[in-house]
Amino acid sequence: MASEQTIKGQVVEGNVFIYPRDERMTIADLQRFIGKNKELAKEYEHNLEMYKGDHDILRTQPRMFGPDNRLVANLPHYIVDTYNGFFTGVPPKITLDDKTDNQILQSWNDENSFQDKLSEISKQTDIYGRSLAFVYQDEESETRIAFTSPATAFMVYDDTVSRQPYAFVRYWKNTNGIQVGVVYYADGVVSFEGSNFTDEQPNVFKMVPAVEFYGNEERQGVFDNVKTLIDELDRVLSQKANQVEYFDNAYLKVLGVNLDQDGDGKPDADLIGNQMIYSPDADAANADVEFISKPDGDNMQEHIIDRLVSMIYQISMVANLNDEAFAGNSSGVALQYKLLPMRNMAANKERKFTQALRKLYQIVFSAGAVLPDSQKDAWRDLDFDFKRNLPEDLSNDASIAQQLQGLVSHETLLKILPFVDDPKAELKRIKDEKIDNMQDAMKYGPSALDMNKPGDTDDEETTDE
Repeated sequence: MASEQTIKGQVVEGNVFIYPRDERMTIADLQRFIGKNKELAKEYEHNLEMYKGDHDILRTQPRMFGPDNRLVANLPHYIVDTYNGFFTGVPPKITLDDKTDNQILQSWNDENSFQDKLSEISKQTDIYGRSLAFVYQDEESETRIAFTSPATAFMVYDDTVSRQPYAFVRYWKNTNGIQVGVVYYADGVVSFEGSNFTDEQPNVFKMVPAVEFYGNEERQGVFDNVKTLIDELDRVLSQKANQVEYFDNAYLKVLGVNLDQDGDGKPDADLIGNQMIYSPDADAANADVEFISKPDGDNMQEHIIDRLVSMIYQISMVANLNDEAFAGNSSGVALQYKLLPMRNMAANKERKFTQALRKLYQIVFSAGAVLPDSQKDAWRDLDFDFKRNLPEDLSNDASIAQQLQGLVSHETLLKILPFVDDPKAELKRIKDEKIDNMQDAMKYGPSALDMNKPGDTDDEETTDE
């Protein structure tokens, strides 16, 4: 009982790890957290296996008799890729108002392949329910970011109401099979090996250099609620394939007909491999030659398959874009209603991601390696513009932008156009283009002064003389 009283860490709803803010984590509490995360990792790995098509039906006991098909309906892969493409297929626009700072920000994003990493973080969130991004400095003291799955890393939050980051933990096995890892605190980075802390290094960011991304407070993946339905769909499809294969060969019964013409006591027809049932002893007056009918449960099987597929998409709230209902009704309003559940889920995920991204950039700017120290609070001014990846009607977007002329700023108008990636850069190009046109008009226009027109005036004066 005494050892239980010394436990200070706890796991709350959503499998969130909590620790007292004003105390340093003991090695015992750290190992308990790691042990709990290893339990969660089994579910994370199971989700990843389902995403990759390695479903439970492939590991069921083999049948003793008859066909034994193992069919996998890999809807988790479709659901994750469709939803992730809908959410980050069009990379979000991350900008700063200050032109110089914004240019530095865009260069840093490009150097770190940030949009690609953000897409992978989003995909991990859809598979596992959460993903982790951490900031570090490389050998050249350049600020970089990386991401990791929750199977080998986790966040610990403090026990305050606001649940601020307390520590970030990464762990792995070294070449000797000993568990090692690193605990990142705001005031230092502590390494551990086995059941001992080893050394501590300073933390240049002065805050926990990691952020947890998730789409909902429960930390559920996009197909977590339909895993049992997917397993049942695999089972029904496999059973149907077994029955189709079992009844694939139609048997011909020949009753009351003598096929032994040469008198050798054997039928002249080759019964082996031809699925024939032969009996000459039946009543010849009632001779019967016909195929044996097969039992037909196809309608029932198709009904449950359709029901399972429909429920999987409905409960996961990800639209089945291959559904005939989508192809049969292409009006904009109808499509918006069909996509409404997915848009609602994505809107909630966007709010969570916006908070996480703002926190991530706060860490990035804190070291002064991306923006100068005087601009380390620029993360407060970041603008995040997420756009859903849907078929675009460019003429409609252009018409809306035209109708809003004079009502909103030019930057807002440019955000409406899907082919404008950076409205601020586009405004600068428009301004530069206008300046170039004005300069050309001054040089080549009818009212241009002779001194501004191109030509060698000195040669003309020399010739006149």
